[in-house]
Amino acid sequence: MAVDRADLRHLIEPVVEAAGFALVRVQLSGGRDLTLQVMAEDPATGQLDLDQCAALSRALSPVLEAADPIPGPYRLEVSSPGIDRPLTRLADFDRFVPHQARIELAHGIAIGGAIRKRFQGALAGVAGEDILLDAEGVGRVRLPFADIRTAKLLLTDALIAATAPLDMRGADVVVEEAPDGRRSTRTPGQVRQ
Repeated sequence: MAVDRADLRHLIEPVVEAAGFALVRVQLSGGRDLTLQVMAEDPATGQLDLDQCAALSRALSPVLEAADPIPGPYRLEVSSPGIDRPLTRLADFDRFVPHQARIELAHGIAIGGAIRKRFQGALAGVAGEDILLDAEGVGRVRLPFADIRTAKLLLTDALIAATAPLDMRGADVVVEEAPDGRRSTRTPGQVRQ
């Protein structure tokens, strides 16, 4: 029996939203060892921290248990989209202008007498139901959102600079372990005692 991804999304999305998050992607993968990946974000940060992932997992588990949408055993994985995140919603393509993205279409479009399915370049926004992309070697193209098979941001220095970490506490602390197993902490530049 095939699992309908739309049914999974309709089951999962209200739970994600009730927890105060936005659903990014629902993906079922694997052969015998199935994994149901629920990718979500906190609208305030665009990410989820470990505690938020755990809380969302606890909220989803009883709903999935009761509905039993996937025949047989599977593993539930709740995750944050990360910096080089997938672009799954039309609004994502506006939100991440002018960052670099890689987009693959299901059917492709005609460019210069050839059908092309894969594009990479700077996001330039949305026009109706089309994605605007300043594609490398091609220039500005309009890609139909409905035909996108996969799309994701590319990890660049500009994207890293624009993406604030969730929490910087402890980022400037060095933990050192002595040969006898004792640990000490210090900040860079602090003299060891």
